[in-house]
Formats: sequence, C-alpha cells, structure tokens
Amino acid sequence: MNLVITISRRFGTGASLIAQELSEKLEVPVYDKAYIEHELDGDSYATEAEVIKELAEHPCIILGRCASEILKDQPNVFNVYVCADKEDRIERIMKKESLPHDEAKEMLEKNDAERADYYYENTGKVWGDVNNYHMILDTTKLGIENCADILIRYFERVEII
Repeated sequence: MNLVITISRRFGTGASLIAQELSEKLEVPVYDKAYIEHELDGDSYATEAEVIKELAEHPCIILGRCASEILKDQPNVFNVYVCADKEDRIERIMKKESLPHDEAKEMLEKNDAERADYYYENTGKVWGDVNNYHMILDTTKLGIENCADILIRYFERVEII
C-alpha cells in the first residue's frame, strides 16, 4: 500500500481524531502543521510544499497545509474534507478548550477565516470547494467515531488497502 491521505478540515470537526484512528488502523504516520514546520526549521531552502512532497513518498496522512492541492497530480493520493455543523463544532471547542460559547465561537470563526485565507493565498482556490476532494465527511451526521471506519471500508472495497 502506498496510500497518502490528505485531510482538510474545518476547525472543531474532530478531524485530528479521525486522522489518529486511521493512523493506528493503517499503521502509517500522521503529519500536521507542527511537524511540517519543525521539518522546515534548519532547512532554509525547503518550502512546505517540498516537505509535503517528500513526506508523500511513503504512505502517510497529512492534515491541512494545502496538501490536497500540492499532491493533486499523484495517483496514490486520496483527499478528504471534514466538516460539521457550526454549533456542533462550537460545542466541541467549548469542551476541549474549556471556553464559554461566545469565546469558542470567536475562536472558530477566526480559525476558519485564517485557514480559508491560507488556502487561497497558497492555491488560488476556495477552501472547502467540493471539487477539490474525493470524499467529504460530515462528523455531525456521521459521528467522529464512524469516519475512520467509513474510509477503511471504502479503501478495502476499491482494493486500495
């Protein structure tokens, strides 16, 4: 298996939990913003795109960082977008960050705006456009706990894994 999964997500959807569960089931690493930025430290010539392309030479899961666009021409890449209802996301942020509703809502809106700006600045495309992904998972409707299994079943059915 040489599967590379990119996961783009709205803030507060639980996508990092899905990525972690997939990582355990598929026995592949998950790379996120912190890891990619760490890889850039000390390498003044590398760009995030170069780091992502190098990571994608082996099976892995990459969270965010425009990886779906950076790796769009690679046939072994499967792009997932994770979304959820706004109130569900706010509730999740309230619990995780121990914040009142208004502060969690403000954090969500700020984070979503930053992600949308980052994606547009680096790709010229609209973040969350369904045409940029192979599958969209709504954790409000499907439940975070079911999403990794949905992906695993799909990969098994199409004989990717």
